[in-house]
Amino acid sequence: MKKYIFLVLILLSFTAFSQNKGTISGVISIDSDKIAALKITLNNDQLTTYSDANGFYEFKDVPFGTHKITVSGMAIQTTKKSVTVKNEESYSVDFDLTNFQNNLNEVVVTGTKTFKRKTESPVIVNILNSKMLDNLQVCNLSEGLKFQPGLRVETDCQTCNYTQLRMNGLAGGYSQILINGRPIFSPLMGLYGMEQLPVNMIERIEVVRGGGSSLYGSSAIGGTVNVITKIPKRDAFEINSTYYNINGKSNDYNLNGNATLVNENKNAGVSLFMSHREREHYDANGDNFSEIPLIENNSVGANFFFLPTENQKIEMSISNLNEYRFGGEITDKPAYLTQQSEERKHKIWLGSLDYQINFNDDKSSLIAYGAWQNTDRKHYTGIFPDEPAEIENHLINPPYGISTTQTLQGGLQFNHKLNDFLKGTNVLTFGTEYISDKVFDEITAYNYLVDQHTKDFGTFIQSDWAILPSLDLLSGARLDKHNLVDKVIVSPRLALLYKYKSETQFRLSYGTGFRAPQAFDTDLHIAFSGGGISRVIYDPNLKEERSKSFSGSINYDKATENFIAGFTLEGFYTRLKDAFVLENIGEDEFGEVFEKQNGSDAIVKGITLELRANFNRKLQLEAGYTVQTSQYAEAVTYIDGVAPTKDFLRTPNQYGFAMATFTPTKQWNMNLNYVYTGKMKIAHFAGAPNQTVDEMVTTRAFSELNSKVGYTIKSKKLGFDCEIYGGLKNIFNAYQSDFDLGKNRDSNYVYGPAQPRTAFIGLKLFN
Repeated sequence: MKKYIFLVLILLSFTAFSQNKGTISGVISIDSDKIAALKITLNNDQLTTYSDANGFYEFKDVPFGTHKITVSGMAIQTTKKSVTVKNEESYSVDFDLTNFQNNLNEVVVTGTKTFKRKTESPVIVNILNSKMLDNLQVCNLSEGLKFQPGLRVETDCQTCNYTQLRMNGLAGGYSQILINGRPIFSPLMGLYGMEQLPVNMIERIEVVRGGGSSLYGSSAIGGTVNVITKIPKRDAFEINSTYYNINGKSNDYNLNGNATLVNENKNAGVSLFMSHREREHYDANGDNFSEIPLIENNSVGANFFFLPTENQKIEMSISNLNEYRFGGEITDKPAYLTQQSEERKHKIWLGSLDYQINFNDDKSSLIAYGAWQNTDRKHYTGIFPDEPAEIENHLINPPYGISTTQTLQGGLQFNHKLNDFLKGTNVLTFGTEYISDKVFDEITAYNYLVDQHTKDFGTFIQSDWAILPSLDLLSGARLDKHNLVDKVIVSPRLALLYKYKSETQFRLSYGTGFRAPQAFDTDLHIAFSGGGISRVIYDPNLKEERSKSFSGSINYDKATENFIAGFTLEGFYTRLKDAFVLENIGEDEFGEVFEKQNGSDAIVKGITLELRANFNRKLQLEAGYTVQTSQYAEAVTYIDGVAPTKDFLRTPNQYGFAMATFTPTKQWNMNLNYVYTGKMKIAHFAGAPNQTVDEMVTTRAFSELNSKVGYTIKSKKLGFDCEIYGGLKNIFNAYQSDFDLGKNRDSNYVYGPAQPRTAFIGLKLFN
């Protein structure tokens, strides 16, 4: 009997013990996105698990008592929470890591055309995500890119305000802008396209500085900007309305909307966006001619994904951008009756389709892709003449024009991972693609015509070899057969990454590139100067421009539980052979004529320093500063009769940015940012009443300070949150003060910040 009593007591004690346990589970997210593959430990590694594809984790049979849960991972700061288990129920402990990211190890794709952790990439890739774009209160791609190290965005026309991107001192035609990895940003889009891509269609921007032609073909000498559009991750919506007042004179209204839908099985989804903008003219000097043009912009688009099986993925995107732009005399008259004006009507379609299949235990993948863009533009560029005979001819045959561009791209890419390659791992990439670019631009009144069809068939191969855990060698080459180049061009590329411990990376890179003798963005711009219009023509013997680029860098980041801080120091050197130059060859009956020629060699070299820090997940600091020189071996004549110069125009030797984001609570967010533009040379043609001589001007330096403050009101009852925000751009009104006057102004004589002091206020609804 005693034996049975003893057994019953043991059974009862075991039962009691087994019941003194509970379950702890939760979901890990960043900006409402569920995060997989993060390590979760209980009580200093007593139990360990990992978050699944839905960000979910779970600990079962947790004894009663207080327990410490720790979440850690390569891309976040270590985060801890405590929970007390008092009964057998399940305890939910979620982690929102939005403010706990260090962004050091985000996954990037642009540097190697394959997905890699940022710190594992042999090529430096800088990232500007949608959250930061929102903090900076930018309207479009153009405004966002100036907050990247080594990049400048400049306004190049007083009348139409077209913008140009400069990377490491090289003008816009040297940089390749990609949309979802595809080079469909056409030469004509290079004039206005950066302003036409609304910020709410952008998920993130990846920037690779330096020669990238071995992957992306012609025109990636200065670097590559990859605009990655929003993809659906969960059911969500956002409506954002902003009002801007430009220096107390002009209004600018923006309305953006986004919606994403994902099915229950998480294998299909759609992301939608729309954008509407209305901006009035702005006249800076009271001459009734605008320095900032009127804009009416409407954009819509959608991204889709579908996973037919676990190892297959289909992605498709389509966007439509419509813009009306009018600059010059501020009047209600038709364009051809104004004293001087530029009128632009753009209709742009963009689309892409990708199919990917993984096989061989995910060691291999095949990607088939296609992309296209089509732009139709109607435009007017003219000055109303003074003489009766010229007036009659102008009224009979006003200088209206039409433009059409079409880009088509198709390709295949095969990736294969060798897990045992000389005691290391190697990801091999093979690919081939075809790009067709048609450009037609005509103004019959000026006898102006660009009719060009370029075709490029490219093949590329790349080896990404992890020789050791601390050493990675990226090597590859691209072969291009371009119809405007006589020979096949081989563009090799080498990059070496050495990782010292976990905080430091050293990188060295070498690459070559080329630019074909084709029409680029600025060549398609007709400017006003000297009472007429200036155009670009081409030397019949123009041949391709070649480049060699070198860079070296050190990257250091130190992370602890409460802070992260680091820097990147990079030196770069690019030598251009047979560099393209615009030589002033005089005037004809319409105005100034510039001929694109092969000049001497040119050298661009410099140093870029990046600094970053995040303190206690409350204060984030970022800054970048570049010191460089850009010169031709032989001086170039930009103005007939004015001494030639070796310096690149519109290229300051020093420029940079800084920004601070402060989030003291979940409700408040504040941002202060700064852009510095150093002195530079710029040509100034006579013709306006205030400018009687042709001259080369050295501009003054500019410092632009901007601010934003936002407050979020959370509402569980309504099912969405509301943010009210406002601020000032260009707080101290550092704006050009010597614009030309009247209809005969030199419209290329524009520099400095894109807009004067501007106040804004807005309202955003989102979930």
